[in-house]
Amino acid sequence: MKQVAIIGIQGVPAKYGGFETLVENIIGNNCYSEVRYTVFCSGKDYATRIKSYKGAQLKYIPLFHANGMQSTPYDILSMLKCLRGYDAVVILGVSGCIFLPVFRLLYRKKLIVNIDGLEHRRAKWGKFAKWFLRTSEAMAVRYADVIIADNKGIQDYVWSTYQKKAELVAYGGDHAQKNVIEEKQNEILKRYGITSGNYAVSVCRIEPENNCHMVLKAFATSGENLVFVGNWERSEYSRRLKEEYGDWQNIQMVNSVYDLDVLYALRNQCRCYIHGHSAGGTNPSLVEAMFFGKPILAYDVIYNRETTENKAHYFKTSEELVELMHSKPKDGCKMQEIAQKRYTWSFIAWRYRTLILSHR
Repeated sequence: MKQVAIIGIQGVPAKYGGFETLVENIIGNNCYSEVRYTVFCSGKDYATRIKSYKGAQLKYIPLFHANGMQSTPYDILSMLKCLRGYDAVVILGVSGCIFLPVFRLLYRKKLIVNIDGLEHRRAKWGKFAKWFLRTSEAMAVRYADVIIADNKGIQDYVWSTYQKKAELVAYGGDHAQKNVIEEKQNEILKRYGITSGNYAVSVCRIEPENNCHMVLKAFATSGENLVFVGNWERSEYSRRLKEEYGDWQNIQMVNSVYDLDVLYALRNQCRCYIHGHSAGGTNPSLVEAMFFGKPILAYDVIYNRETTENKAHYFKTSEELVELMHSKPKDGCKMQEIAQKRYTWSFIAWRYRTLILSHR
């Protein structure tokens, strides 16, 4: 049995986040008998420190949170804690990979790095942060035995930039499929004052790169109903949008929802799903939405086209989104077919298991 350390996440049980959801779903029932995972968790973010979860051992890093500026020392300390006793180390994200030249002097076994979604290109970072993340990414690609890209667009970027092969492993989304009885779904819709098939839904972090302003402008113009779920109180950008569009009768700006039953009902009963992300690779919220067999209206970038195999509907401006909404697309079955083929957690867990067990 291979002993494998996973570092770079807040921890499990997952509270939020794509990487946390990834780990939540490759351990437990999807985990293969040849692999035993140890997950490093933030002691600052978990008041109750359980020792094991879904068959995985949990270890806690004190002092630091897993996100923000503390993510770099958090990841580095996690690396130092797994120098011995592990046949492989899986690092999720590149925040601490600036330390890899030193880590590789001390750890000679298999190192796998999922480089995430080109963090250094995100508009929210300043010049120093972009340089730091770009350098960390370069260290990850140079020193990892296996590089994981979650999207073909990222895979192509790694090859064109570094002339290195990255393994394509996306995310699962079938955990979003719940057995929620129709009566409860109707109660949830009633709570939000909406009716089945009469609204669009979008779920994301409220950030400029997710084109929230563009989506809101389109629905304010079209008069179509929108339920927009996100962290509306987090930043100046989100608060400004809520102030501008919060009183529109056809737009509901709902604060972040972590209840999967509620998310299931909102997605399952909607007319279509709106995905405004312009950065990153394969986005977990898009993959989850694809399982519901609804038409997907996605911002037109290579990552979204790769995820949906060019079979969704795409927009670049609010005007184009208005046109798509008025055309009332109905061909969501293609999205579900792609999701069931490419984005189940059993398949993703098998891909990680294969990369861990393969020869270097």
